[in-house]
Parts: sequence; C-alpha cells; structure tokens
Amino acid sequence: MAEPTSVLPRIAAGDPAAVPDCIARYGGLVWGLARRFLGNPSDAEDAVQDVFIELWKNAGRFDPALSSEPTYVTMIARRRLIDRKRRVGRAPAVQTLVEEPPAVPRGPNRAEIDDEAAKAAAVLNELREDERRVIVMAIYEGKTHEEIAAETRLPVGTVKTHIRRGLIRVRERLGLAGGAK
Repeated sequence: MAEPTSVLPRIAAGDPAAVPDCIARYGGLVWGLARRFLGNPSDAEDAVQDVFIELWKNAGRFDPALSSEPTYVTMIARRRLIDRKRRVGRAPAVQTLVEEPPAVPRGPNRAEIDDEAAKAAAVLNELREDERRVIVMAIYEGKTHEEIAAETRLPVGTVKTHIRRGLIRVRERLGLAGGAK
C-alpha cells in the first residue's frame, strides 16, 4: 500500500487545500488524544483547535528524516495538551459566593486614616533615595518589578531587594509587627 503524501509540507508551502486534508487525516487522532488527556469535551474542542493552529504555525519545521508525519502531529498535540492541562491545573477553583448583607465597617475613622497616612509618608521620605523611589513606583504608580527595573535600569533582583528592605524599615519606624523579618 502506498504511503499517502505528506500534508505538512503542503501547509508550509501555503497550499489552501492542505488545511482540510490535514484536519481530515489527523482530526481523529488529535481529538482522541485531547479527550483522553482532558476528559471534558468542551476543553478537548478548544485544545484540538490549539493543536491545529500550532501545527499550521510549525508545519515548516516538520522533517521527514527525523520522524513520520503522524509522529510529528502526535508530538505537537501531546505537548500542547500537557501545557493546557498544566494551565488548567494552576487555575484557581471557582466558588459560588453566598450573598450576605454588607457588614457595617468598624474600622478607623477618616481622621485616623489621614493621620496614619501622614506618618507613613513621613517615614517613607526618611528612606534612602533608591528604596523610596522604587517603593513609590510600585505602590503609588502600580508598576511591576520588571517595569521598575526597565525604568530605573536596575536588575529586577535589586529592585525587589530595595522594595523589601525599604518596607521593612517603614514597618520598623511605624512600630508595626513583622518589621524585623
């Protein structure tokens, strides 16, 4: 029996008829793998789409000297399915919230909050310039460690250290617990 012509080189060459041929030839294989890996038909459908998109993007990388086309398709599918399963495994579980009447806040009043904020700002101004600058960028400007590192031209580790040490000093000077970590 003759070996069918490879479909991946045709996809890489831009042959529009190769896409439906690829789906017809490998759809059952990819669908079966997705159902076995994920169990949920909805997740499996999304995963099959991801696998075929990955195949189309990487069709030019297929080398018949290294493996057969079904082996290459299986390898791509398996890799994408493992990635998807790991991603789903890391997602937090969704819980239904029970509606309860809002609790009446019994925290500090506005004057106490303003007083504490003024103390924290004063202590922040006592810090070394490099620590104060990265803390202001992180807290007031909402920047990530990477964004701060890019803007200040400091290594990310240095940015994290400045933030940590600065916040420890702020806690110590304000007399808050956990300042001596």
